[in-house]
Formats: sequence, C-alpha cells, structure tokens
Amino acid sequence: MVAGQKPRIDQVRMNKHSVLTPASTSHSIGFIGTIDPRVKIAVTILLAITLVSFASWQPMVASIAITALIIASSSPDWRKTLRRILAMDGFILVTLVLLPFTFPGDVMFTLWGFDASWQGLYRATMIALKANAVMCGIIAFLGNLSSTELGRGMTGLYLPTKLTTLMMFTVRYIDVLHHEYLRLRQSMRARAFRLKTNRHSWKMTGYLVGMLLVRAHERSERILWAMKCRGFHGHYHFAHLPHPTRRDAAFVLAILFFLAALITLEVLCPPLI
Repeated sequence: MVAGQKPRIDQVRMNKHSVLTPASTSHSIGFIGTIDPRVKIAVTILLAITLVSFASWQPMVASIAITALIIASSSPDWRKTLRRILAMDGFILVTLVLLPFTFPGDVMFTLWGFDASWQGLYRATMIALKANAVMCGIIAFLGNLSSTELGRGMTGLYLPTKLTTLMMFTVRYIDVLHHEYLRLRQSMRARAFRLKTNRHSWKMTGYLVGMLLVRAHERSERILWAMKCRGFHGHYHFAHLPHPTRRDAAFVLAILFFLAALITLEVLCPPLI
C-alpha cells in the first residue's frame, strides 16, 4: 500500500483460513441478489426435491409462472436465459418423443406399427414440466451468482470439499474450452472452411474435436503446474460469509409458504392419469 493512502473500506482482512475472496462484483439485481448464497442454494435444493415428487401438472405450471416472475424482476438477459432453457429441453427431447411409444397404456395412435399411449404422453409432459420448473428455479435463485459466490455458499453449507472444488473448476473451464473452440473455428474459417453434409466436413469436424481435446489436456497440465507453484493443495479457501440476516429469514419463510401452496395444489388437483 502506498504511504499515506487510506485503506479501502471493501478490503477484507485475510488469514490462513480465508484466502479466496470474490473475484468480481456480483451481478445480482433486486431482492434475490441480496440473499445469502447459502440460503439460495439450500432453497433451490429444497424446491427441486419438492417439484420432482409431484404427480400433477398444476403445481408445475404454477412454479414455472412464479419463478418466471422472479427472473423477470432481476432484469435478466432474456436471450441467454431462453438459450439455457432450450438447451436443457433439447437434451431430453429424444426421451420425450420416444416415451409415448415405450410406455404401456391406452392407445392414442399407431405409427409404423408402434402404439403411442396416452399414459406415455402424460409422463413425457410431466417430465418436461418438471425439468423446466426446476430449471426456472435454478435460474431464478442461482442464475446471477458468480462461481466464487456459489463456491462460498457450498462451503458454508458444509458440502463435500471435493464437490465444491470440482464445481469451481467445471464452471470456470467450460468457458475456457468454449473460447478455445471459438479460436479453432475462427482458424478454420480463415482457411475458407464451410460446414456441409459431405465426407470432408465430417472429417474436419472430427479433427476439430480431436484438437480441442488435445489442447484442453495441454492447458489443464499448464494450469495444474501453475496452481502448484502458487501453493494449491487440492481445495479452495474462501472468505467467511456473514451471519444470515432478517432479510434471509423472511426469504426462507416466503419460500416455505410457496412450497406449502404448491403441496396444497398437488393435494387438491390429483393426476389426470
């Protein structure tokens, strides 16, 4: 520190138990952004467990509507948010399409000798609603958390250290691999490559994936040695989180009331099939 310079108010006193402080300012906006990360993680887990245990579609729709309002209150990037939800829907799309043909029940129609059942269609719809409800809940409560805040929250909940470390590396280096992929794609475009449905395109795509894996392995080795040089010994140390406030308690009570309303709706609206 320069002589005569006053210490900044936001500086954190560090000791051997608190090494890593948030690397960036939180981008959370609104009431949700002020909630303790530990509370938001615990609430998200509780909400997900509750939603997957339901058998009626009414609580799912209500949950999606409420969490969508919470997302809207934080002024999100709607394009990025919808891209996340569509990516998850695309991942389970094949399962949802095939389930009506593999689940026994009343025949809805026959396609190429395979019977599609109403029960299978209902199960597929429920899976889609549950997945979207849980995804909306995760985005609403955890979407604006930085990776460091998420790691601090997991550590504050005494989750396994290895799980927290793995999560930190995964969140951080998915973005690194994405930028590496973009550089490789840019170099291919500079050589006038155009993706088409022919043998050459598939061959070059295979080379792209192979080079991405090779570069990812080389980069991981460089990162490992760099972290060892800085004294990394297997897990992160985070700055201590403050004690929960009345705002956090009010948020927990509101979520419990919301979950009680969903459970009541589940009891009053039995499954259609």
